[in-house]
Amino acid sequence: MTPDDLSIALPLLILAIGAILTLLNGAITRNQTAGTILATLAAIGAGLWAMKVPAVVSAPSLGLAAGGLTRLFTVFFAFMTAAVLVLSGRYNAYRGIKGEEYPATLLFTAFGMVALASATNLLIIFLGLETMTFGFYLLAAIDRGRPVSSEAGLKYLLMGVVSAAFLAFGISLLYCVAGSLDLGEAVRLTLGSAVAPVALAGWACVLIGIFFKLSLVPAHLWTPDVYQAAPAPVVAFLSGGSKGAAILLLILLWTNAAGLAGLRVPLFVMALLSMLVGNLAALRQNDIRRMLAYSSIAQMGYVVVALIAFQGGGLRAAAFYAIAYGIMSLAAFGAIGVLEGSGCGQTLDDYRGRGFTHPVAGGVLAVAMFALAGIPPTAGFTGKFLIFASAIRAGEYALAIIGILTAAVSIYYYLRVVTALYLQQAAGEERENIGVLATSILGLSAAFIILLGLFPAQLLNFLKTQLP
Repeated sequence: MTPDDLSIALPLLILAIGAILTLLNGAITRNQTAGTILATLAAIGAGLWAMKVPAVVSAPSLGLAAGGLTRLFTVFFAFMTAAVLVLSGRYNAYRGIKGEEYPATLLFTAFGMVALASATNLLIIFLGLETMTFGFYLLAAIDRGRPVSSEAGLKYLLMGVVSAAFLAFGISLLYCVAGSLDLGEAVRLTLGSAVAPVALAGWACVLIGIFFKLSLVPAHLWTPDVYQAAPAPVVAFLSGGSKGAAILLLILLWTNAAGLAGLRVPLFVMALLSMLVGNLAALRQNDIRRMLAYSSIAQMGYVVVALIAFQGGGLRAAAFYAIAYGIMSLAAFGAIGVLEGSGCGQTLDDYRGRGFTHPVAGGVLAVAMFALAGIPPTAGFTGKFLIFASAIRAGEYALAIIGILTAAVSIYYYLRVVTALYLQQAAGEERENIGVLATSILGLSAAFIILLGLFPAQLLNFLKTQLP
């Protein structure tokens, strides 16, 4: 292994070794706090090392590379893992989730995300995706005190197995045509001037497997149940991290494949259905988690609009929105976890007056709702503006108009949450009691939402150097 190989692989090694040490610590000392601290330090260490990796380094023997975009998302995934570990403390204590399995599984899940971000080989892409998803199967069902959690984990597993089969079958078809598992080589040999039907079927199967991770219609049925039943910090990681990894994979695929223009029609239909079904279903929800689940389906529909509009700068818009949406999800479900850890239920009626009794969590949740609704000056507004502007530049007027209209509809159900927080009578007199670290994480997430909305230029300029 060369120094460059080690440099690229080290964030993965740090996460893997950290997960193993966390499990060993739990088996030997039974000190859950020490295990959580160890896992948090491993996640931070992986992120800090990723900042030091040279801008363009590849390790063909490992099927990995570390371009600028890979480094950006590796840092993002690593620090999100650390944030989720911090936010999990009070929630897990309230729900009685104990043991070293939780922090260790979070690290293994982050390992899959980072492997996916670094992959240049179809086999590594498959392993990264399934490592990430397998971790979420366990995390979704880890709250053994709630039967509905086990049920959601089983539903997620069954549907995930089907998506994994599509992905593996698609990769096998591509290998049959290209004779290589290298992503760039497979794209060059299967998407030339005359696309073989077998290759097109292979790419379609691969995309079906990826679209399951994004919960796009019609592969969305697992999303509301998992969002409703899984621990709130896990949902923050699932919504922001796993979808960010899947978006990055699609961006890298689009960059190599010049947009997969032959699949425009099915992508158009999926984007349209996801925006309509997600937003219209969210209007009818009284459970805040299910509402945000359907909202996430619509949000991923906007991302597909950006991918379709790749000729108008859509890839940069998609990358920006992946980062912004990850931060918004962390803020929203981090705040929900704090409120639920204080005894709050999941319906909107349970949130009455919580903005007064829990000012930090309530304020951050309100900021996240404004951002998800696309209200300026938040990152959500900037991200949606970039997506719809790229669609107009690419001539996708129908998608842009429908996207803008559905985004306008979504404002209603997001503001229902804010109304419950601040314009209705408090359900009780209990006061907020969260730690300094959790308060800092929530405050930073809200600050980043505003800063990315007000000052997006630095991130956008970086993305312009990495994407067409």
